[in-house]
Amino acid sequence: MNKILSFLTPYWNLLRSRSRVPTGIIAAFFFFAGMTYMIAFNWTMKVTNTEQFCIGCHEMKDNVYPAYTRSIHYSNRSGVRASCSDCHVPHEWTDKIVRKIQASKEVWGKITGIIRYT
Repeated sequence: MNKILSFLTPYWNLLRSRSRVPTGIIAAFFFFAGMTYMIAFNWTMKVTNTEQFCIGCHEMKDNVYPAYTRSIHYSNRSGVRASCSDCHVPHEWTDKIVRKIQASKEVWGKITGIIRYT
């Protein structure tokens, strides 16, 4: 415990000082940390909405994917392809976040063996 306190003491003293530099450093750190978080969050949302991600996580490669590739959703006259996320992920931001949280529970169930796809 003393090692932790001795490690944190200089930083605590820096924060308690009257200088505005520590406050500016802290504000800059949180700004860049927030920007990094938002970029990583949006990238994760984009990656988890791809067809490759769905096929890999839901073991669709052998079950559903072959039927999908023969359907009109995959190939049609207009050339527009419907991906999994077009129908299975809500388009509104808050609803999408709720669905992603639910899906993370399903992924955890798959990893731990509680959910088994046959």
